[in-house]
Amino acid sequence: MDFLTINPKETALPQLHQYLLGSVGPRPICFASTIDTNGSPNLAPFSFFNVVSANPPVLVFAPNNSGRDGSPKHTYLNVKEVPEVVVNVVTYSMVQQMNVAAAPWDKGISEFEKAGFTPLASDLVKPLRVKESPVQMECRVMEIKEFGIGGGAGNLVMAEVLKIHINKDFIGADGKIDQTRIDLVGRMGGSWYCRTTPDSLFQLAQPMQATIGYDALPDFIKNSRILSANDVGMLAALPGWPDVALQHQTKEKFGPENREENAKILVSEGNIAEALALLMY
Repeated sequence: MDFLTINPKETALPQLHQYLLGSVGPRPICFASTIDTNGSPNLAPFSFFNVVSANPPVLVFAPNNSGRDGSPKHTYLNVKEVPEVVVNVVTYSMVQQMNVAAAPWDKGISEFEKAGFTPLASDLVKPLRVKESPVQMECRVMEIKEFGIGGGAGNLVMAEVLKIHINKDFIGADGKIDQTRIDLVGRMGGSWYCRTTPDSLFQLAQPMQATIGYDALPDFIKNSRILSANDVGMLAALPGWPDVALQHQTKEKFGPENREENAKILVSEGNIAEALALLMY
């Protein structure tokens, strides 16, 4: 492999920005509703955003200074004046309106009106909620960390979630938010976004105990030209080695020929332990 090596201190800001945002994604979108001391609402999206704690519930997002002229974002100025924010999630059904709100409107102009969103009064904070968003989180700003000055400088806002409003249409039978229906939007590099439609989602069983581990697998498995890196990763994630009975069972079922090819088929069918048993007899 031939790698391009970047020194951030020697790279122009626009190019560095592209490398960073093109590499770290998809990023969730914080559609932040704030208000200033004059009572003027502001609504703006930020993709430097995540949840970092559940106890207490804490979100972080970064309304960084403009890369064009170094000016601070209105959201940042507002949370300095009124330390409250409503974080609304963004779905595909509202992404085009969100994009209108992202335009550089003058301070004091309501993005709710410009983008056609419906404001809802919050219960515990002054900023308004976005009715069209299926999840709205009322937050108190705990701390703001400024990383620098000028264009692209980060301003990290840490906010405690005080109340969450969830559209019941997106709650599944198990009482959880249905990830196949909510259709959240993620931010990529440049002008690219992505959707979380059912055909783009997949599940991984979380390893709740120690696994076999990649290093313990025989070299012929690790160096296989038939099994992919993900195939081998699934074998390494098994909680233990297949027993002798399963090895004999797979031997009788498949025979000695084409073990790796048959193991790959078993992996694709989700029969991971059987695949490893076939390989190990």
